[in-house]
Amino acid sequence: MKTDIIWSNVLNNIKNEVNSLTFDTWFKETKLYSLKNNNAYIIVPMPLHKRLLKVSYNELIVEKLHEETDTYYELIFLLNEEIEDDMKSNNNYEHTDLSTNDNNNEFSYESNLNEKYTFENFVVGNSNKFAQAASLSVAENPGKMYNPLFIYGESGLGKTHLMHAIGNYIIKNSNKRVLYVTSDQFIQDFININKKDDTTGNNINYIDYFKNKYRNIDILMIDDIQFLGRASQTQQEFFQTFNSLYNDSKQIVISSDRSPQDLKLLEMRLRTRFCWGLTVNIFPPDFNLRVEILKKKIIGESIVNVIDDDVVEYIASNIGPDVRQLEGAITRVIAYSTIMGAAKIDVNFAIEALKDFISKGMNGNSDSARVMRIVSEHFQISVEDIKSKKRNANIAFPRQIAMYLCRNVLDESLKKIGSDFGGKDHTTVMHSVSKIEKAINENLELKNTIEKLKKDIINV
Repeated sequence: MKTDIIWSNVLNNIKNEVNSLTFDTWFKETKLYSLKNNNAYIIVPMPLHKRLLKVSYNELIVEKLHEETDTYYELIFLLNEEIEDDMKSNNNYEHTDLSTNDNNNEFSYESNLNEKYTFENFVVGNSNKFAQAASLSVAENPGKMYNPLFIYGESGLGKTHLMHAIGNYIIKNSNKRVLYVTSDQFIQDFININKKDDTTGNNINYIDYFKNKYRNIDILMIDDIQFLGRASQTQQEFFQTFNSLYNDSKQIVISSDRSPQDLKLLEMRLRTRFCWGLTVNIFPPDFNLRVEILKKKIIGESIVNVIDDDVVEYIASNIGPDVRQLEGAITRVIAYSTIMGAAKIDVNFAIEALKDFISKGMNGNSDSARVMRIVSEHFQISVEDIKSKKRNANIAFPRQIAMYLCRNVLDESLKKIGSDFGGKDHTTVMHSVSKIEKAINENLELKNTIEKLKKDIINV
């Protein structure tokens, strides 16, 4: 039997044993490379999969593979680029003890988790795929896989969502205690120790409460750790808390707007510890991921049938990468349609609803916005003119040039360019690009102008 057929059957059987999120994250993109000398060589997409599959699902895969082949194989997980080397070296893998460490010490606490943030409603794309996979691996094996897990990236990209998703997953699938706090809350709890009156005994009681809250748990998640930099005494307490949890194999998850190395206001010993486990970065979502995020939001509002796809692409093109701003924009459009009694939401309606958002320059950092700005400055017109419906030659011609540059320099799709330029039809964009291509061959001065604009775009 061919390996692809064997593996297809194995995956189908595994799919019946695990939930859809786990299957899509860890199994869907795997392939069986070969079966040789009682070894099964399995190709995985990322290094993270190698360890997770070996630690968490080795027995399941061996069992399902045995059902198909009547042979028990040793599993060897490889990346595509490692196939040749690993086939020669026949690497051995360590087995990890996954026994659960239940702590029955009673303590009343609030997890502070928001139930609406889960892995199921976290939209995955190239910019956050590694962070999502790392977070899920920690949620499936807290304290076993990557400790601490340090997630960093700009505001509004999904760090907090992933932290709550980890906590919610653990609570749903175990009896472990999870605590999520911001660094501000940790600082405030520490300050409160010194506010209590020793003569009444409240201070001693509060110290016990503080230690119970932060050390008598299984998973501690601290959001926005960068704000701890302004509190030197609190850093010392967090250092002790970190050591206590880490030495007891309790999971620690930390988020920040910058990498551990860039947290200059934190003590070196803390920054070093943050790198003991796994550090993952979330990047700004690309256009396709922004579209998917918006569609997910619209489905949640149950109004998908009245919003054109062009509206989604217009918002994705003109609102920045901040997920909160994207969701805020679609919420504003929906609310505006309710107030105005609109039967259908098209691009013109969205432009009207979001005119304040767009005019505040939220799209100023996008690639197409950069092209429009450079072209508008060269021809001494405004970006608003380029995105408008004005047809006079001193505006229409620069608009066509800008569309041509978006197509040839940025390699944007016709539909996306039309959306970026105020909701123009893709046939309009196609006509504009063709017109400039033809004009370049006939006009040397225009050709030189285009080359200059290209250099300006690339060098910005």
